[in-house]
Amino acid sequence: MRVLVADDHSLFRDGLVSLLEAGGFEVAAQVGDGRAAVQAALALRPDIVLLDLAMPAVSGLEALREIRAAWPQARVVILSASDDEDSLFKASEAGASGYLLKSLKADQFLEMLHGLERGEAAMTRQTTARLLAGLNRAAAHPPAAPDALTAQESRLLQYIAEGLSNKAIAQAMSVSENTVKYHIKNILQKLGVHNRTEAAGYAIRSGLHKPERMA
Repeated sequence: MRVLVADDHSLFRDGLVSLLEAGGFEVAAQVGDGRAAVQAALALRPDIVLLDLAMPAVSGLEALREIRAAWPQARVVILSASDDEDSLFKASEAGASGYLLKSLKADQFLEMLHGLERGEAAMTRQTTARLLAGLNRAAAHPPAAPDALTAQESRLLQYIAEGLSNKAIAQAMSVSENTVKYHIKNILQKLGVHNRTEAAGYAIRSGLHKPERMA
């Protein structure tokens, strides 16, 4: 997969590029600010855009919004040194395909990116839990009812809200990963959402899934 790397710290950026190339990814370009990231993303149309959250000129969140507005199919992953819940929530609302901390181990980081090929969000289960907890607190009213989900789709949606991968969902439901992908596509269509993270947010707001309270 072709990747665009955007980070204003050249030492970190160079290290990330080396890691990606060693992991089998092709680095389409690397840039040092948000404005250049937007321009490069729209010009090169890489498979993945990695955006540092805090960049000069244009922040990672603003760059994410601009890229998604011009190119809704873009798979953009936010990189951050902080697990700040507000930034995580805003990135999700803006349509990020993932939110990864810079403290992740190299093999875990690469596995999260490979998960995008399988239609999974590039987000650890811990980060997913924080996001869902935030969505739960922010939800004052349930959303309008979508087209009816089947019993199997409702069950699968709950697994998505729990942060399970396609492989784990397939094992839990005793179906193939292709079947899981097919049902996820239908769920997103029925709910009128763009990705798994938004679908998980719907599950929380509608009361279909209630995350356990963290101690």
